[in-house]
Amino acid sequence: MLNVSLVLTLAMFLLTFINAQSIRIPRNGRDISASVAVLLPVRNEAANIVDLVASLKAQTGISDLSFYFLDDGSEDETCQLLKREIAGDKRFSISSGELLPEGWLGKPWALEQLRSKAKADYLVNIDADVRLVPRAICAAINLLIDQKLDFVSPYPQQIAKTFGERIIQPLLQWSWLSTVPLRIAEKSGRPALAVANGQFFAVRQSALAAVAGYSASKTAVLDDMELARTLLQTGFKGCVADGSRIATCHMYNSWAEVKAGYGKSLWAAFGSRFGSLIAVAFLFITGVLPLLGAIAGFTSGFYALEFVIISRIISARVSGGRFLDAFLHPISSLMLIYLIIYSWSARGKVQWKGRTL
Repeated sequence: MLNVSLVLTLAMFLLTFINAQSIRIPRNGRDISASVAVLLPVRNEAANIVDLVASLKAQTGISDLSFYFLDDGSEDETCQLLKREIAGDKRFSISSGELLPEGWLGKPWALEQLRSKAKADYLVNIDADVRLVPRAICAAINLLIDQKLDFVSPYPQQIAKTFGERIIQPLLQWSWLSTVPLRIAEKSGRPALAVANGQFFAVRQSALAAVAGYSASKTAVLDDMELARTLLQTGFKGCVADGSRIATCHMYNSWAEVKAGYGKSLWAAFGSRFGSLIAVAFLFITGVLPLLGAIAGFTSGFYALEFVIISRIISARVSGGRFLDAFLHPISSLMLIYLIIYSWSARGKVQWKGRTL
């Protein structure tokens, strides 16, 4: 079994290295004349709204840029703070969310309502906990135009402060940098190789309309991935990009929030219980077994551990993470296995922003 671990971790190291050299990077900041609308559904985001609006107001390089907020039934001061922060700026508008129809989940329905209001060549959805550098949206749209893509998902740098965040959050980028051949995925257009992150997602309005908007992912807990797969399946082109230079996201502030956040969605990440079992086995073989083998004195275990940690270090370099967190990888793997199991056991019971998922 250690030989299997060695082969897998070597392959992951090589793929991570290749992806690190070839991943798309949004950095062309030339001005854009096309119209761009940013869609922002918010629910109970009082802690984020002030900094979010400041980040949006700083965006330049797009002559026709508008921001559409939808207050999705917030129970805190989100709406009041938002009205205060955008007062007098005609680029911003606010609407109230309609009742959730049967068969829809909250975020896709909120985005669909905003899509019906936004008239622009390109649509961008941004999560409330994302912060953008000036010209970030401009750079993302330029990447989409330059590479003749229909959608692009610049993956923000994931901010992790507490120990609970630091052992889990770096796995987000590493999970696809080490397993998905990005350029092959982009050229082939295979839905099975789709990678996307709804924290920052830009799409041609015409492409989104062709798949009936966000109704394509109306029942998906991981609506970003489902939308990307649907677009690819329909024949459109797109890819994930390294957005760490233009955006950051601080998703959680504690282990309790990490657990609740992953608890609501991890069960859907692998397609089925069998898919989750495969993921658990993979995490154990590549993340935990090498350490056990190295401790037992097996050379193959030592090399396997070295390969997987180096792959994590490369991922950290690409995504703006901490190098030292890579050495916690066996612990990270064990904790992610725990979260997968927890997510299945808590399915349909987890509370997130006042809703049961």
